[in-house]
Amino acid sequence: MTYLRDKTKLNNAQLLKWYSLNKRDLPWRRTNSAYKIWLSEIILQQTKVSQGLSYYLKFISNYPTVKDLAEADENQVLKDWQGLGYYSRARNLHSAAKFVMTNHNGEFPAEYQEIRKLKGVGDYTAAAVASFAFNLPFAVVDGNVYRVLSRIFGIDTPIDSSSGKKEFATLAQLLLSKGEPAEYNQAIMEFGALQCVPKSPNCEVCPFADSCVAYKTSQVQILPFKEKKLKQRKRYLNYIIIESGEELLINKRDSKGIWQNLYDFPMVETTRSTSKSALLENESFLQLMNQTNCTFQATSKERKHILSHQILYAKFYHIYVNGPLDEIQGNFERISKADLVKKPIPKLIENYLKEETNLLSLLRG
Repeated sequence: MTYLRDKTKLNNAQLLKWYSLNKRDLPWRRTNSAYKIWLSEIILQQTKVSQGLSYYLKFISNYPTVKDLAEADENQVLKDWQGLGYYSRARNLHSAAKFVMTNHNGEFPAEYQEIRKLKGVGDYTAAAVASFAFNLPFAVVDGNVYRVLSRIFGIDTPIDSSSGKKEFATLAQLLLSKGEPAEYNQAIMEFGALQCVPKSPNCEVCPFADSCVAYKTSQVQILPFKEKKLKQRKRYLNYIIIESGEELLINKRDSKGIWQNLYDFPMVETTRSTSKSALLENESFLQLMNQTNCTFQATSKERKHILSHQILYAKFYHIYVNGPLDEIQGNFERISKADLVKKPIPKLIENYLKEETNLLSLLRG
């Protein structure tokens, strides 16, 4: 930042008054437990409060202490996380809990730099835990804060640029109420979540309307500004649900790609949307099935599933093998149909199993 912003544009007393009148009653705001606050912050990364609340309550119930989380089986942690997406958060959560047990004798670290060392914890999360749990003077800068500051101060520096991140971090720290850092941080984030919302905020009732640069210059809808546009690649996934008797085959994803350590079905990826007849001639499919005597039971319609960097187009093909599953080629796990519900699976597959049960030959019997 090459100049100081006018602090009077964001009056702390006015912001804290707004917060006292409008804040939501959320369970992680009723505790100063660093573990519970950290858990809520990890869950709320890339997740709305309305969706994350039930997961927070589930994790607090299943893992009431960091020791409980550290000693849990990773498969169970991923299963409890199922549906939240960005599963690296759950793996990092589990890893960080083990780190706390090993390196901090089970006591959650109380210093910013030590919190920052935990796996999956960045500057924002470390500042949030440090301020909310220990009232330390570290300003939080999340998407809500970026939006509030960029609009009120009229900052058009891209928030995804190194200079932008530095400018906003410096300004946020400058504005931070040193006497009430926890309350202030909660207030500015809540203000962005409830009042200064991304689309069509009600600026006429905003307490900062008189000082907001974006409102005065008609830039509310274009700020904050991002430099980079997200590129999403398209992928076409053909899942093969292979069953025999009361068993079916599943695949544990152990690569570094999406859904690491979750389970899905044997899959053939193609360069474009394909049909059943085309799949029957696909070399990867033929290699998978290895001339196994089988019968097609059903084919689903194509489903679209959007991730941050990918758009997935998925079809599900149900195949019944007339005999044992030994001839299927691949490092798959054979399980009973009843055990499928115990495995952590991607949201794409979970939605399919819930919504298309009329197609599932695996549910018969």
